[in-house]
Amino acid sequence: MTKQAMFDRTIRSFLDEASAATPTPGGGSVAALVGALGASMVSMAARFTQGAKYAEAEPAMNEAAARLRDWTRDCEDMLEADIVSFERYMAALKLPKATEEEKRVRSDALREAALQAIEVPLGLMRICRDALELTAGIAASANPNVVSDLGIGALLFESAARSSYLTVEINLASLQDEGTVRELDDRAFGLLQSCAELSDRTAVAVRGVIWKGRR
Repeated sequence: MTKQAMFDRTIRSFLDEASAATPTPGGGSVAALVGALGASMVSMAARFTQGAKYAEAEPAMNEAAARLRDWTRDCEDMLEADIVSFERYMAALKLPKATEEEKRVRSDALREAALQAIEVPLGLMRICRDALELTAGIAASANPNVVSDLGIGALLFESAARSSYLTVEINLASLQDEGTVRELDDRAFGLLQSCAELSDRTAVAVRGVIWKGRR
């Protein structure tokens, strides 16, 4: 299934597929969709921060909307890549293992498939980190009428990152090389921490805008 076909489906059909007793779309695909939803919310807030009242902020908001559009496409790519990486891992599991040579080939294929299955959620975490950095940077200047939507977008980015970290962990558990496991886990955990910090920073800015007129 292509990314276009998946994203062209209705919300109901996606939910039906995700809830069925089939391995895809699974958690990684759902996380990618959540990331795309986060981008749409922040983009909406940026597009509403336009006109004479927001003349000073408008250039940054236009740039933000353009970058968020690109990240939405990247999330689409990650959704497709998650499905492909899972299918690759399942294919590796089915390789024969009757002889020592077959066992070696199968083991190598499983390792490569697991690394690919880790790289996909890591890529989504990087997207979420970068998108959250942008979101935190424009939050204080956002139109107060839609700043809560921007905050929701930030929460969705963080949720996508946290979900992706679980996908990283479950695939790390299948690797035997402890050095590689530590290196990749450190990388993922660092991204997770950055996402959490940026989400918190955004939340503070959003609440500052919401309550500005009440203080």
